[in-house]
Amino acid sequence: MYSIAIQQFLERTGYISVNPRAALIDMDGTLYDSMPRHANAWRQMMAEIGVDVPVNEFFRYEGRTGASTINILFQQAFGRKATESECKDLYRRKTEIFAAMPDVDTMPGAADMLDFMGQVGIRRVLVTGSGQSTLLDRLDKDYPGVFTPDMRVTSRDVTHGKPNPEPFIKAMEKACVKPWECFVVENAPLGIEAGHAADIFTIGVNTGPLDVRELEEAGADLVFESMPQFADALPVLIYGFLTRMNNPN
Repeated sequence: MYSIAIQQFLERTGYISVNPRAALIDMDGTLYDSMPRHANAWRQMMAEIGVDVPVNEFFRYEGRTGASTINILFQQAFGRKATESECKDLYRRKTEIFAAMPDVDTMPGAADMLDFMGQVGIRRVLVTGSGQSTLLDRLDKDYPGVFTPDMRVTSRDVTHGKPNPEPFIKAMEKACVKPWECFVVENAPLGIEAGHAADIFTIGVNTGPLDVRELEEAGADLVFESMPQFADALPVLIYGFLTRMNNPN
């Protein structure tokens, strides 16, 4: 069913097959339905310093480190980068606003996705641009035993956040896999761009307000309309990978 997408990926990368031993999984908008609150927190923080930014704009920045997002906003509003002190203070304020909001829900379908991966022996690695403890501290409760501390890449672990491929390169190192031995699960264009740049089979799950074409144009090899849809399709996709691996010609 997904043979065309797999074949196109193999032709682009020159790999013989994809042997899925690990899944590199985003957090906000993928494991948690948290992006609307993140976007509103960013918007409120910027409004407090006199800058009005459309709330949907922040969905396009998802995956960047906090400092990177603030620098983009400052370049647009003031024509300069923020100082180190401004980045620190403003990101702290954004974090305070987010933490004061009601708790976010886990993303429907995410637990089913993770359970199937565990059943078939696929390592699950968290790859998030966030460094906030608000959700990171919930992972063990909401997804017990899934993301062990050594299987997490956050903004604290990288120099360059998404769309740079560094977060996914570090995730592969943690999982001890090569690009043809894993796949990416992302909801944001910048995360998809990072997975694509790392030459990893990248799956876009459109859980936000952006047009699906933005995920496709960022380089997604497959796009699903929701996490439940992807969770339902995952066994067929894994079968497609394995079939192609066992029959490379």
